[in-house]
Amino acid sequence: MKFVLAPDSFKESMTASQAVAAMRAGVREVFPDAEIVGVPMADGGEGTVDAVVDALHGQRVEVPVADALGRTVTAQFGHVAARALAVIEMAAAAGLELIRPEERDILRASTFGVGQLITAALDRGAREILIGLGGSATNDGGTGMLTALGARFLDADGSALPPGGAALQRLETIDLRGLDPRLRDVRIRVASDVTAPLLGPTGASAVFGPQKGAGPADVETLEAALSRLASVTAATLGNADPRRPGAGAAGGVGFALVEFLGATIQSGVEEVAETVGLGGAVQGADWVFTGEGGVDAQTVMGKTPFGVAQAGIRAGAKVVILAGRVSPDAAVLLEHGVRRLVAITPDGTPLEKALRDGPAFLSRATAEVCRDLAD
Repeated sequence: MKFVLAPDSFKESMTASQAVAAMRAGVREVFPDAEIVGVPMADGGEGTVDAVVDALHGQRVEVPVADALGRTVTAQFGHVAARALAVIEMAAAAGLELIRPEERDILRASTFGVGQLITAALDRGAREILIGLGGSATNDGGTGMLTALGARFLDADGSALPPGGAALQRLETIDLRGLDPRLRDVRIRVASDVTAPLLGPTGASAVFGPQKGAGPADVETLEAALSRLASVTAATLGNADPRRPGAGAAGGVGFALVEFLGATIQSGVEEVAETVGLGGAVQGADWVFTGEGGVDAQTVMGKTPFGVAQAGIRAGAKVVILAGRVSPDAAVLLEHGVRRLVAITPDGTPLEKALRDGPAFLSRATAEVCRDLAD
């Protein structure tokens, strides 16, 4: 019997790799001779670097970069030397959680540090870069990132614009002559579940700006600034599509990566699954066990357990989702081919204990499921 164990992290309790180990112990308790394949997973957000590095036996690289306000922080990215692959979570540099609420300044916030992470990846010899978007504090259309990579964004006097999205209202010229030439030989893949365009009522500024501290006047300023960026980009490149789904991801970083660096955008879990080889792992599997901290009706909107479940079902495997919390509305997953939904913690378990003892709970629940299979 073949089991594939492909969970996401259980937030604040265990990493995806730790979850794989806990599941493995549970399966071994009942089926000691089973074939077990562990594939740590993520959906492009927090935990993506850990999942890919652990799945592909890479390493974590620390590098000093600028946060969204220009202060030096230490960020990590993943590097898999055997595949010349780098994995970046943009939030490690430009993340909202790095900025205290009272310090947030979306008009000036910059993605410069993301460009520094990309440069560090190129210095390591990366020929393929997977970038997870999400959790950003920025709305600069990715111009800070591109500046760190050698591009220049100039006003009518030929002076470089200051950092941040608001300054783009004065954008006149984009000079790409200094763009790092190594980028021409790199494949960049973007993991993002945001399908918003760059502009308009469903765009970066209108939808996500308020979540990052933008008031109504700020949203208007940033919308005008990104509109200007789109126009000058089209004039510079000969074409640009701000309506492209995903262009508005991470305050417009999706737009910059696609238009200037030729990146492709795909749902986060699909990008991670392709990178770690989930499709191959599930071939011939009898059972696929996946999960994360909590599942509900929103899980079908591209969360890791749903993406893993679909891969397993396509391969003819039966799928079980285990989670710390299973909401009643998660039953919709059963309509999509999932065989069982299992809450790993007993009712009434205090949150602190559930988080602290998560691996033990997951291992025990996995063993219980396997005992049911053995009967």
